[in-house]
Amino acid sequence: MPPRATSPRTTPSRDRGSATVWAAFAAVALLAVTAFLLDVGGAVLARHRAEASADLAALAAAGDPVQGEEVACAAAHRVTDGTGAELTRCTLDGWHALVELQVRRPWALLAPPAATGRAHAGPVPDGATDPPTADPAEPVPTRSVPEPPGTIR
Repeated sequence: MPPRATSPRTTPSRDRGSATVWAAFAAVALLAVTAFLLDVGGAVLARHRAEASADLAALAAAGDPVQGEEVACAAAHRVTDGTGAELTRCTLDGWHALVELQVRRPWALLAPPAATGRAHAGPVPDGATDPPTADPAEPVPTRSVPEPPGTIR
C-alpha cells in the first residue's frame, strides 16, 4: 500500500499556539506601559498640587506677619490641612513667609511617593520693577477682534 499523502492542513506544525503567546506578551507590555503612564501622571499631578498648596500656604502665612511666626504658620497649617498636604517647614523672616510642604501619593511605582512644594510670599522690595514688556518708542500692536454675528452698528 502506498504511503498516504498528507494535506497541508493536517500536517502538525511547531507554530501551533504561538499567536496566543505573542498576544499574551503584547497584553503584558500594554499593561506595563499603562501602569508607567499612570505613575508618571500621578507624579505630575502631585507636583502641581504641592506647588499650588505651597503658594496658598505662603500667602496665608504672609497675610498677617505682624502677629508673629506662630500665628502665620498656624494659618499656613490650616491651608495645608485643607489641601491634603503636609507642612514640613514654615518660617517668617520679617514680612516674608517661606513654606515647604509635601503631598503624598497613595501609590507609586517608579516616581517618588511624595512631591515637594516650596513657596515664599511677601511684599515686593523697594526699587523692584517689572521687566520691560515693550520698547516705549514702538507702537503697540493691536488685534482686531471680529464682531459677533448679528451686531448692529
